[in-house]
Amino acid sequence: MSDCVSRICAPPVSLDAALERLEVGIASVGPEETPGDGEWGVIRLGAVTSGQFDPAKAKRLPASVAPRPTLEIQQGDVLVVRVNGSRDLVGSVCVVGQVPPRLMLSDLVMRLVADTDIMDPRFLGVVLSVESVRSQILARLRGTSGQFQLPQSEIKSILVPCPSLPEQRRIVEIIDAVSAQERAIETSITKLNSMMSGALDAMLDEFAWDHTLAGATDGAIRNGFSPVESEVWTGVQMLGLGCLTSAGFEPSQLKNAPSFVAAEHAAMLRDGDLLMSRANTRELVGLAGVYRDVGSPCIYPDLMMRIRPSKRCSVDFLAAVLKSPRVRRHVRSMAQGTSESMVKISASAVRGIPVPLPSLEEQSRVLEVLCSLSLQTDAEIEELAKLQALRLGLVGDLLAGKV
Repeated sequence: MSDCVSRICAPPVSLDAALERLEVGIASVGPEETPGDGEWGVIRLGAVTSGQFDPAKAKRLPASVAPRPTLEIQQGDVLVVRVNGSRDLVGSVCVVGQVPPRLMLSDLVMRLVADTDIMDPRFLGVVLSVESVRSQILARLRGTSGQFQLPQSEIKSILVPCPSLPEQRRIVEIIDAVSAQERAIETSITKLNSMMSGALDAMLDEFAWDHTLAGATDGAIRNGFSPVESEVWTGVQMLGLGCLTSAGFEPSQLKNAPSFVAAEHAAMLRDGDLLMSRANTRELVGLAGVYRDVGSPCIYPDLMMRIRPSKRCSVDFLAAVLKSPRVRRHVRSMAQGTSESMVKISASAVRGIPVPLPSLEEQSRVLEVLCSLSLQTDAEIEELAKLQALRLGLVGDLLAGKV
């Protein structure tokens, strides 16, 4: 039998059979400060959700909490998000690269320790992102739109492809070549985003921050509505929380609204509405974006707020202000909650957010500069998306023996 055929016929195994053990960390409580040299810390969710391990996203362990060296993160660990307010982020996986000492696992993240006689840890990191495995993860989630969880018992039952160890290593080597190109583009995007944030801060610093968000809006800031999703098309859609990203509004998580939601519903959106998330992780809460028509009537969920600017303020300018580093820091500081996976901001706190309100001509000048920088970033993001699609398709072809 050829090697190609043997790969095709290799049966999948349960994740439990491929693991030596599965571990969950400690609750990420205490101060928001980043751990200093020699201090123990606990990773935040943001350290994993980007798909690449980011050790800078960590919280200092309070002096009252004893460190647990057995939970110290090591190079080569496979980490999986088990709890998040966004359904799409549960099951996010990364393989740990360089990691500083004394950094511990959070209780919102699982560490999968592969049985190296069966599965290469790097291959495990690759295969958990394959569509056939990802669909199993999503089917096993528990909870509501406010908090999604992946139980440990459920992840163990997931079936994963398991070719021979030499074949696993060959697949990892090929995928690493594509991933290296992705990392180069991601670095470029990070630099461009940093430039944009710096330019935005510099331009906004020219204005007086002597208004509040309430003074720049028309009408009340209202929460949305979250009915049970319909299994069939009803002609009306609902936004998921994942539609608000750090880049703004993206219609990436749409659901069917139930039939009783009429076109005149109070949560019905119109093109140009400004949306802001009111509950999520501390890093993602308060994300803002301008809603654009999705082709059918659409409502927004209870975990978002709708903001309609006054005639004195451009909706795109106000969205830029809400995405500025200064406002993002303010929003994170006012978020309330004991769990890092779900903090909330109130409508009254949002109304009091300080904002500048220059003339419409000055607002237009700011937006022109941001548009120029955004075009460069968009080109890099498009290229990155192509590479990511190529990598996922390549993994599937390699597992099927087509390559």
